[in-house]
Amino acid sequence: MARAIAGDQAAYGELVARYTALAHRTAYLLGAGADAGDVVQEAFVKAYRKLYTFRAEADFKPWLLKIVANETKNLHRGRRRRNLMELRLAAITETVDHDDPGTLVDDSRAKLLKAVQSLNEADRQVVTCRYLLDLSEAETAQTLNLAKGTVKSRLSRALAKLRPMLEEVAHDR
Repeated sequence: MARAIAGDQAAYGELVARYTALAHRTAYLLGAGADAGDVVQEAFVKAYRKLYTFRAEADFKPWLLKIVANETKNLHRGRRRRNLMELRLAAITETVDHDDPGTLVDDSRAKLLKAVQSLNEADRQVVTCRYLLDLSEAETAQTLNLAKGTVKSRLSRALAKLRPMLEEVAHDR
């Protein structure tokens, strides 16, 4: 990071190479879907432009994922402005892309992901960061720009909502 902040583009390239897959998975799981690549590209450009704001004692991963989360939120705002019915029809007719990290082969995983996606945006984001991306509570709080207590309470609420849905999945087996 120090080299990248000092203007070493190759050092920033190393960070991009190291964190692209995680950033893409984060964007996808936070709801960017097929636009995850665009979200990630925009996030890395913004991160590069804002390197001067990076605190030396901070970790790069949550700092970057916070930018990815914000870019995904921006995408959601843009999507809401479009016709909601058109988006629903596109989601129904979407084909499976085997190169997409979000494509799930196992039916129970698909049901789990569908259950998580049915949560409201705030709950979905905390569950995604904490459990699907395996971030700590502190990293989740930093990524989503929330207090740790807020992360804990949202997780508790979201898990309470998910429990009945997941019991249905377990009974369907």
